[in-house]
Amino acid sequence: METRALIDPFQRPITYLRLSVTDRCDFRCSYCMAEEMVFLPKKELLSLEELDRMSTAFIGLGVRKLRITGGEPLVRKDIMTFFRGMTRHLESGALDELTLTTNGSQLARFADDLYAAGVRRVNVSLDTLDPAKFSQITRRGDLAKVLRGIEAAQAAGLRVKINAVALKGFNEEELFTLTDWCAERDMDLTWIEVMPMGDLGEEEDRIDQYWPLTDLRERLATRFTLTPLAERSGGPARYVRLEESGQKIGFITPLTHNFCESCNRVRMTCTGELYMCLGQEDRADLRAPLRDHPDDDAPLVAAIRDAISHKPKGHDFDYSRQRADGQMPRHMSHTGG
Repeated sequence: METRALIDPFQRPITYLRLSVTDRCDFRCSYCMAEEMVFLPKKELLSLEELDRMSTAFIGLGVRKLRITGGEPLVRKDIMTFFRGMTRHLESGALDELTLTTNGSQLARFADDLYAAGVRRVNVSLDTLDPAKFSQITRRGDLAKVLRGIEAAQAAGLRVKINAVALKGFNEEELFTLTDWCAERDMDLTWIEVMPMGDLGEEEDRIDQYWPLTDLRERLATRFTLTPLAERSGGPARYVRLEESGQKIGFITPLTHNFCESCNRVRMTCTGELYMCLGQEDRADLRAPLRDHPDDDAPLVAAIRDAISHKPKGHDFDYSRQRADGQMPRHMSHTGG
């Protein structure tokens, strides 16, 4: 099988695959999905064996980092079978890192198994430390369960990073509370601007929720000395170090800063659709060549190469003039976080 590295039209090597293994989740976060979601029929989802084969094809083409997403990846039945399957690529040296983004609700159950499979870092999405507000924004989540999961992950040896979506009027007043809480537990914290994806109705109007990270960063600077860091994690975050605590804070700013120039990643949905850009609707169906040729990976590899040849230079997200320009109609839970 051909193994030349994946290079997009702008000479960016593609070394990072974010793979959604399910559109299902045990939460209904208001900025991610509708309260009464209609989930995909199971037959449309890639099987665990197909997810393994798809991932292996990408790894053979130079992908070095594999992040598992959802929905909530740990609610997928028998998902640890997939993680254990990926261990062979870590052991062979073909894969540098296997990790996941999770809401933390299932971490207490799976933390030890994840570590045994070779996972060393996890990102946990957590927007508030207030139990009532947590229940409100997740529509059904239990904050105490998530906090127990984070403790279990750290006890298992996993490095935990907290991802918080910056939401105006919701968690603004928790900026320093979350920062101090993470510092006390030796966890880095990344703030994410809310993205214009999904239904933009009156209840969850992204414009009303939008809290620019330029403002958040200025508020941090009133208490801490912020030193910009040159490091990049293979993702879109820019980092600073808080000199008073040594803590690393990340900012993912797709709206106030276009981070596309060094993009090295693509996203695969749980149905086998490859999105070359989170903020564009261009996608490629890789499920068809995967299923049509169960004993031959050549058509799948050719389809992957063709898809990467159409990767755009960047996205079109923009909240200027109080309009969510570039809005994507699909929910984040479908594309993968």
